Amino acid sequence: MPRDEAALPPIFHRSFDGGAARVLALHCGLGQSGMWKAVAAELASLATLIAPDLPGHGRSGAFPEGRDVHDVATQALRPFLAPGMHLVGHSFGATVALRLALEAPEPPASLTLIEPVFFAAARGHPLHDSHRAQEQAFLDTFASGDMIEAARCFNHLWGGGMPRHSFPEKARQDMAARMPFVAATEPSLWQDSQAMLAPGRLEALNCPVALIRGAGTVPVIAAIHAGLASRLPRARDITIPGAGHMVPLTHPKDVAAAISGMAGFS
Repeated sequence: MPRDEAALPPIFHRSFDGGAARVLALHCGLGQSGMWKAVAAELASLATLIAPDLPGHGRSGAFPEGRDVHDVATQALRPFLAPGMHLVGHSFGATVALRLALEAPEPPASLTLIEPVFFAAARGHPLHDSHRAQEQAFLDTFASGDMIEAARCFNHLWGGGMPRHSFPEKARQDMAARMPFVAATEPSLWQDSQAMLAPGRLEALNCPVALIRGAGTVPVIAAIHAGLASRLPRARDITIPGAGHMVPLTHPKDVAAAISGMAGFS
């Protein structure tokens, strides 16, 4: 067995059984597969939704030490993507979904990217640099070793308006423990270490692509969507009123409608 395959963690997944269409759904960083429950319920008459826990999340095994987290996530989740499936991802999971679609022998039936945190796609836009300055507060705090404060900084940016003190103590401690994962995503999300933005690569992805964002989300997301939409040949940018970054949790009916409409199984 190749070394990379031997090092992959075991992956837990849930199946939300429903209609004939098959959807692979990848959750956000610090999340878990159960976050898709409400979206799956809205799609139940149309589709069966398969939701893995990303490595290091939920009930899946931990990331192997010394390996790129985006590489491990992509390799570990690749076996779940079968020909003819629809592919959906949120936040970090959306960046993995995009990579899976680009690397698959044939494109998915459709691709839905919900608030992908692929900051490199916003290069050249003023919001890229201004958001990087905001993220630097998290990186500086993380470098100091104060994981509790780093988690507070992270949640302030990406928590969708939910105050961190409203979470149970265990949830706050779990979030703090996962800050090394957040910091480890920097090469893939900011530097595009996997070269997903290489010339011609996005342009070759010839499947319907929905880019879903909340109207009240972190401003840089609009710039990321614009950067991706300008190069993906069949992309559509969809804004959900009243929603923030955690739109699959807060607006599952709207998200399900956007997925099914783009996928063509409504």
